[in-house]
Amino acid sequence: MRAQAVDVREATGRILACTIFRASGKKLLAKGHVISEEDVQLLATEGLDKIWVTELEEGEVPEDEAVLAVASHMACGAAEVKLAPGGRANLLATEDCCVLLDEDLLRQINCTFSVVIATVTNFGFARAGQRIATIKSAPFAVAQQELEAILSVLRERGPLLQARPIRTPVIGVLYSDPLHGDRARQLFESIVRQKLERFGVTPGFTLCAVEEDAALVRALQHLLRVRPTVILIASTTAPAGPSDAIGRAVAQVGGQLEKFLAPVEPGNLLLLAYCDDIPVVSAPGCYRSAKPNVVDLLLPPLLARYRVSGWEVACLGHGGLLA
Repeated sequence: MRAQAVDVREATGRILACTIFRASGKKLLAKGHVISEEDVQLLATEGLDKIWVTELEEGEVPEDEAVLAVASHMACGAAEVKLAPGGRANLLATEDCCVLLDEDLLRQINCTFSVVIATVTNFGFARAGQRIATIKSAPFAVAQQELEAILSVLRERGPLLQARPIRTPVIGVLYSDPLHGDRARQLFESIVRQKLERFGVTPGFTLCAVEEDAALVRALQHLLRVRPTVILIASTTAPAGPSDAIGRAVAQVGGQLEKFLAPVEPGNLLLLAYCDDIPVVSAPGCYRSAKPNVVDLLLPPLLARYRVSGWEVACLGHGGLLA
């Protein structure tokens, strides 16, 4: 790129090198603006004879073209690209969704000198219309060679962001207590509803059971028959691990343990298992308060029917201190 001063009358189609302000201090035209014939008349009216413009050289790509290219290759799912002023492109959710990120790929691209990308957090919930990422280029232009390198990495490794839609999830809830299952429901039902309402859903099927193997197995079998998107177990007791009554019942209905213990506070005593493709989440104590805990972190991907792995639960430790 090179900057030069030109006569205002010859500025049509050129890129403004610096922001122009009125005498009052109010912004007239922003840096990077492509000057139109109307702008030329406006500048002349303001008494300007010459302005600084930037000209691209061979092998350079205009900033808007560069960020649109990166934006169109970096994401998939329920997202659309919108160009924004100043060499930016935004990704907006087109429907309620969970954002899944390849964080290593994001870091790799952000180490370049040409383009940087900011996103919402991994497993983040986004409403339709919400901005979930923004892409910003170096001022005015990006070297064609560097842009091609970024696009090549994205083509090779796949999108770094997936906006996975959340569509009509069905929630099964099992309330359990050592003496009276309905006691757990009375204590926790309001909080369960509050947590689910944050993501635009409500419980579809609800059962209560005492914390005995046979009763828990029957309740889980009933819930599994309706094929819910996820089963939440709200217990009044803290389990000692997969060998407690809830862990044994999940195993007896065919559940495979994915992870016990989460590096999240509140919510350390998480138990995540899968009955075929149906996740079962036991998180005792997490329904005593509406404040964020491990359940709030895991619900978006599970509602989007994404299979959360034990490794991904382990990765929640960075930022897992919620309170």
